[in-house]
Amino acid sequence: MCAIRRILILLLVSFGLPLAANEGARALPEALRSQTSDWRPLGAGEMTWFGLRLYDAQLWSPAPAVTGTAPYALALTYARDFSAERLVDTSVDEMRRLGTRDEATLTRWRAELARVFPDVRKGDVIVGVYWPERGAAFYHRGQLTGELRDPAFARAFFGIWLDPRTRAPELRTRLLGSAS
Repeated sequence: MCAIRRILILLLVSFGLPLAANEGARALPEALRSQTSDWRPLGAGEMTWFGLRLYDAQLWSPAPAVTGTAPYALALTYARDFSAERLVDTSVDEMRRLGTRDEATLTRWRAELARVFPDVRKGDVIVGVYWPERGAAFYHRGQLTGELRDPAFARAFFGIWLDPRTRAPELRTRLLGSAS
């Protein structure tokens, strides 16, 4: 039943059909929903690489749009297995590509990401939460794996998907729910 519900939510969000605010939030970890109950889906899409589906992404926020002044949550449901090391390396490489040039900072962020990112298996969900002026929190299988209390890290990390220079502009557009 849970898998069917998740597929229905993803389809409704993907096609832009309205959802009750709490319907989308059911896929978010309970600990996160209890902090801010007004989560609503903004958009969803699929990340592919040379035709291979890597993960499905969903973006939620209590605000009607991502502005950087309200929290938002990005949920990635993995379509294949990835090692934590691969997730960390890819994240750091993308943050570097998008403009973080200070290698000492990237080295520190790499160590923090290695602390909070687990190996993932097909079907696993990692939820990253952007907390303005605070940083980011990460959940795996509904459990908090850690927080990085660094607003600069949070902006750089979520820029991987939301920055206009992302490698996946179509996914960005779908996540933001607009043609931006």
